[in-house]
Amino acid sequence: MNLLNISGSPHVHSDESTKKIMWRVNAALVPALLVAIAYFGINALLVSIIAVASCVLFQWLIEKFILKVPSTICDGSAVVTGLLLAFNVPATVDMMWIVVIGALVAIGVAKMAFGGLGKNPFNPAIVGRIFLLISFPVQMTTWPQVGGLFPMDFDVATGATPLGAFKEGALPEGVTFLDAFLGHIGGSLGEVSAIAILLGAAYLCWKKIITWHIPVTFIGTAFIFSGILWLVDPETYMDPVMTILTGGIMLGACFMATDMVTSPMAKSGQLIFGFGCGLLTIIIRNWGAYPEGVSFAILLMNSVTPLINRWCKPQRFAC
Repeated sequence: MNLLNISGSPHVHSDESTKKIMWRVNAALVPALLVAIAYFGINALLVSIIAVASCVLFQWLIEKFILKVPSTICDGSAVVTGLLLAFNVPATVDMMWIVVIGALVAIGVAKMAFGGLGKNPFNPAIVGRIFLLISFPVQMTTWPQVGGLFPMDFDVATGATPLGAFKEGALPEGVTFLDAFLGHIGGSLGEVSAIAILLGAAYLCWKKIITWHIPVTFIGTAFIFSGILWLVDPETYMDPVMTILTGGIMLGACFMATDMVTSPMAKSGQLIFGFGCGLLTIIIRNWGAYPEGVSFAILLMNSVTPLINRWCKPQRFAC
């Protein structure tokens, strides 16, 4: 009897390769990385280098000494995880070993424990970020203030993010839509500039690595539901435009929710996935313990992706 060997997802027949796709995702993250370095200085670059190097190292060690399989560190997937993990921590992480721990959890627990790329049910960078947030809440919520392009003083100057300030009852003075769009606000490395993230997402759409279904549905759902709440009580709930421009909605919708492995395969399933992410994000932001809810929302929707795939099966071809 002949046995079929089934590889990990995604199962797509095209001229693309996993390596080519992953390195294009890395290229799409470069604009956001450059903006983070411009606003937060050398610390942003240092955090990113440590996160990427740690993810690559842990994947190599696990493959070589535990799984005893050929190394796959050159496919770029560990670099993607490292960059996304770095984008989810503040530039003021003064103890870099925290980033290393996050990389170990992301690669060792969320990815390689399930067999590696294509087999992980949850986005590794999100798992690492949530682990760090729960384990080291003070370090993970110590945000730098942005004073201008290419700051010369890299000392920590803490300040509230727009989401954190609004959670406490007031939006920081002087924060405008333009500030949020360009990135002149505090926050995690990859959350501050909506335009840089959108540039990267446009590149991925152009290369047909992602489609519009999840990002547009995610952002649109968050906008609509936050807008309804704002219209009901503008003193209590944040303006819908500021809601989608601040925090991790842009980064999560364009780069983490669109992960091929942990998101639905069918377009209809992707619409459901994006809707769930957007709705859960607004619910957690407004009534949860944390001012941000993107990571938790995507993780929860990752857990129901198999069910969505069963419900929204692609059309079969007749024999």
